[in-house]
Amino acid sequence: MNTIEVLRRRIESINERDYGAYQSLKGDYRFPAFTLFIDQIPKDPYAPPHTGVYRVQLQNAFTGQFECIFNSKTGEIAFRDFLARNFHRAAASLSKGRRGTGNSGLITIERPGQVILERNSVIVTRGTIEIRFFMGLPANGRRINSPLCTTMMLQELPRMIETALLPENVDTGALEAHIETSEDAEHIRSMLGPLNLVAFIADGSILPRKSGTSDEPLDRAEATPFISPETLSVAVELPHAGRITGMGIPRGITLIVGGGYHGKSTLLNAIEMGIYNHVPGDGRERCVSDQGTAKIRAYSGRYIEKVDISMFIGNLPLQKDTVRFSTENASGSTSQAGSIVEAIEAGAGALLMDEDTCATNFMIRDRKMQLLVNKDDEPITTFIDRVRGLFTSRGISTILVLGGIGDYFEVSDIVIQMREYRPVDVTGAAREITGSSAEKRVSEGRAHDIGIQDRVPAPGCVNPHNEYNKRSVYATEINRIHFGRTAIDLTDVEQLIELSQVKAIAEAIQHIGKSMDGKKSLRELVDRLMSEIGTGGLDVLSSRAGGHFSMFRGIDLACALNRMRDLKIH
Repeated sequence: MNTIEVLRRRIESINERDYGAYQSLKGDYRFPAFTLFIDQIPKDPYAPPHTGVYRVQLQNAFTGQFECIFNSKTGEIAFRDFLARNFHRAAASLSKGRRGTGNSGLITIERPGQVILERNSVIVTRGTIEIRFFMGLPANGRRINSPLCTTMMLQELPRMIETALLPENVDTGALEAHIETSEDAEHIRSMLGPLNLVAFIADGSILPRKSGTSDEPLDRAEATPFISPETLSVAVELPHAGRITGMGIPRGITLIVGGGYHGKSTLLNAIEMGIYNHVPGDGRERCVSDQGTAKIRAYSGRYIEKVDISMFIGNLPLQKDTVRFSTENASGSTSQAGSIVEAIEAGAGALLMDEDTCATNFMIRDRKMQLLVNKDDEPITTFIDRVRGLFTSRGISTILVLGGIGDYFEVSDIVIQMREYRPVDVTGAAREITGSSAEKRVSEGRAHDIGIQDRVPAPGCVNPHNEYNKRSVYATEINRIHFGRTAIDLTDVEQLIELSQVKAIAEAIQHIGKSMDGKKSLRELVDRLMSEIGTGGLDVLSSRAGGHFSMFRGIDLACALNRMRDLKIH
């Protein structure tokens, strides 16, 4: 094990040399409170952060005080998430950011958002805590800046570790609240099944966000706290917070209606993001949804490969097959149909849709259109005529935000009206309207098997190499993965919330590609990998001990695979 002085001398000896000389720093270095491991150094100051691997290990002085983290997977994940946030804040405070060429001078880790996620930037055992971070070794042009490198490694980094990870400097009250908040949310999620619910929104929750581009909560002074209607109120006993009440959304078909700007989409977004546990102060800490909840929207132009959309679309002109439907450029209706079937194939138990982002001709044909255009001339069986069958035959619940399609009252179980961000149960009024309506549309949901076919990917269709035969797998934005010679557009995969999830999914696709043998279905491949991750952690996705991944769902991985234009199905 090398000493600090060895590191200092090595840094000083390469001053003003070409950037490649930084490779001489690789190795292990013992500091008073921790050990620094420099495993991999980028060969260029402009290289992306994930190409460097820097780790710090120190004694886990929290063992004993926070024994719960070793008894509860949820508690362990929350503990690691808290330390990652602590280190990110300390790095932002104690480092002066980029100083020099490219990423020079930068010390940071993947930035956590508003949700508590399993991350591989922090690894914890009873004996040790390991932080994996990025350090942009400084250069002017391509010439090494040794004085600044010395400051970063020997002064700034030790202060960050001391501030973020030593118990005497950590707000243990905040740490305890972080763990308890996550455990309470997970307890609610475990109660959804026994209570026959798909989602729960606690009374007092703050659902509105600061803006359309921010996931942070609106200031409480400006927001309307959520209060459940009495008819939908459910009480839950939590391990830490005790008894709470809130709105339970039962399994079945639920409509969220109301005027514009009254909070319909805000409520749906809270349900959409309820698949995650949220940090204390987020406002949605006790807003929880089933893990199999999938947001669906229309997205023209997406790729679809051999998906059976015949329950929604058939008898297309030119005899185009809808049992094994493929297209390079889906329409609004075919994209939405494909996304529903793919989500169910991947294990979704509840579908979320907002009228604003759905294809109108996929959602309904009203009575006037039925009278004008004969059903024999219309290949689409609209969602209103399939939504009940999806629930009765396959147990798939649906939550719909609607502002202008009252015909859905006839197929709904619950109708919630949002009035100035307050929910009101108007199910009775909706049924009265339905019963008194003189003119009703005719159901076009003819008998159809709502079975889902297993699709088997062809071997070798996932190729991570670019046109130069070099591995090229990376993500620099949350809605796009660069994979080999293609790009995977994730714009309509709306439940991914952090870039680190997308980076992990990119590696997961390559990992899954190696297992495609022409026999295993896409669902089997995804489930097998998620099981491997559950046992071995996110590190199973890469041979390098980087810290750039956070957890995703199998549904989200399947969504990415289905949007990959190289995917070929037998």
